[in-house]
Amino acid sequence: MSKLVTFIFILFVALPQQDSDNFRKLTGQHPNPKNALEKEAQTALEKMQKAALKKGIQIKLVSGYRSFKRQREIWNRKYDKYAAQGLKPDAIFDKIVEYSTVPGTSRHHWGTDMDLIDGAPRTTGDVLVADKFHGNGPFCKFKEWMVVHAATYNFELVYTVNEQRKGFKYEPWHYSYVPLSRKRYNDYLTQVDLLPFLKSQNIKGMDTISDARLKRYLEEHKSKIKE
Repeated sequence: MSKLVTFIFILFVALPQQDSDNFRKLTGQHPNPKNALEKEAQTALEKMQKAALKKGIQIKLVSGYRSFKRQREIWNRKYDKYAAQGLKPDAIFDKIVEYSTVPGTSRHHWGTDMDLIDGAPRTTGDVLVADKFHGNGPFCKFKEWMVVHAATYNFELVYTVNEQRKGFKYEPWHYSYVPLSRKRYNDYLTQVDLLPFLKSQNIKGMDTISDARLKRYLEEHKSKIKE
């Protein structure tokens, strides 16, 4: 094998392949018409739901698997909203990523992560609000139970209340099934080259948001995605 052929082979293997099956899974582009969680994660969730129900807690799945297409719809809608308010591209980006991920970077793409609440209490308005999990909020009992029992079923809270943590704000509803999500995280670090990918996917703002802001997001996201 010539040196040139060897170089091309190494380059092909080393670089992330956007058309590979695993790449599509990591970025939410793999076919999943039923928006199903990974089977192992779904089974663990059902076991945890049965256990919680014995204590009067109805663990409800608010959001599980989310496709790249759906995440892009959310992103583009928010981008238009803030652009209409006169915000500059980098400011729009900062506003959106307080609670929403850039399409292709969401843990919800993996089928291992989910937003959970207690379906028993009556509540109005948006349920994914931190105050509803504290004080006299309707989901306090759920939160207290999860603090004690989530790890028993291999779930962990992702975006904690730790003020030193960078990235997304505190989300007391977002849980991850660790046995699968840790592997997804490791694959994500080694197989996804996000910057060129994001610029090729018709995501609003990617052609005007500064490369410096995108790179900072990606560094923070990759270093904190497991927390």
